[in-house]
Amino acid sequence: ESQEESVVVSSDQPFVVAVTACPTGIAHTYMAEDALKNKAKELGVEIKVETNGSEGIKHALTKEDIERASGVIIAADKNVEMARFDGKPLINRPVSDGIKKSTELIELATSGKANVYHHTGGNDTKEESASGSVGSQIYKHLMNGVSHMLPFVIGGGIAIALAFLIDQMLGVPTDSLGSLGSYNQVAAYFNTIGGTAFSFMLPVLAGFIASSIADRPGLIVGFAAGAMASSGVAFGQLDAPMPSGFLGALVGGFLAGYVIVFLKKVFSNLPKSLDGIKAILFYPVFGLLITGFLMLLVNIPMSAINTGLNNFLNNLSGGNAAILGALLGGMMAVDLGGPINKAAYVFGTGTLAASVATGGSVVMAAVMAGGMVPPLAIAIATILFKKEFSKKDQEAGITNLIMGFSFITEGAIPFAA
Repeated sequence: ESQEESVVVSSDQPFVVAVTACPTGIAHTYMAEDALKNKAKELGVEIKVETNGSEGIKHALTKEDIERASGVIIAADKNVEMARFDGKPLINRPVSDGIKKSTELIELATSGKANVYHHTGGNDTKEESASGSVGSQIYKHLMNGVSHMLPFVIGGGIAIALAFLIDQMLGVPTDSLGSLGSYNQVAAYFNTIGGTAFSFMLPVLAGFIASSIADRPGLIVGFAAGAMASSGVAFGQLDAPMPSGFLGALVGGFLAGYVIVFLKKVFSNLPKSLDGIKAILFYPVFGLLITGFLMLLVNIPMSAINTGLNNFLNNLSGGNAAILGALLGGMMAVDLGGPINKAAYVFGTGTLAASVATGGSVVMAAVMAGGMVPPLAIAIATILFKKEFSKKDQEAGITNLIMGFSFITEGAIPFAA
């Protein structure tokens, strides 16, 4: 890979570097990479693209690459390492622009008209552009939490689902249906393993939202906030927990992150010799205490909202359930993995967190079904109407079959584009 991506220094072509990243790191990241590479080849521009995907960083940009480049393209919907680009002309856009507006990005990067980036600390990708808006930054922080939480949801959720499946296959007496999923010994093992992974879901969500906002010092405080949302400790309620669930962890993650940002400002005037102590002592201790006491308050209203939402979902039946399912399914499909898709997914996951112990969420089932529709429709079209598609598109259609079964809506993007 490193040889394949090596830069030919003697080339007379303009040279740019790019970083692509999306919240889940599965589809958009690599589609943007392909689009930028293909368009650069057409325009006679040399390019090296670093991908920040689900498997980590690949084709990492070296110091020499960055120094040589005439411009930097960031096509990302999550935070990437920015300090290395200080002083370089830089374009910072959503990852979707890397796919749809690759020509514009490359031409801007080679024109010398891009704004010079000045790093202000941290790892954020803020810039005076559309991607630096408050809403965009909140979305990036949220998606950082969701993308790290995803493996715990998938791994734990499938293990728990297998436990229910095993019990149904082996049989459970009618008077023991309350133990479905853990009645038989084998099912109980699957349930325990899945439940252990699933129990990390809320702390990981809150922890990585906080670390996106405040870097590494936010991680420990965010984990604690998520765990407190899960356990439901609250003022005057230590003996009667008030779990605030997914919503509480969401709020807790942002609280933890901004508490650390506040502490960084408070301690900013301390001598430089105390920098190490700030990171290892001041931030975790003061951050944990401040956020912890705030969570004792937050859990009270958030628990009420969480309970109300769960009751509403549990009471849904017939036409009402169908309408909600259709709405969420439509949201999953309408922007092929964009912000609307992620909003529906986050809502579905929130219901899953509350219902997985009883066999799962009907809402999450609707969300998954909706998300499967675009890639599966593409796959079926390429199989039934081969004459309408090129050889390359037919191959991509088969990929969409796998992506559809795997609930990855983004597979349909190249066809829609």
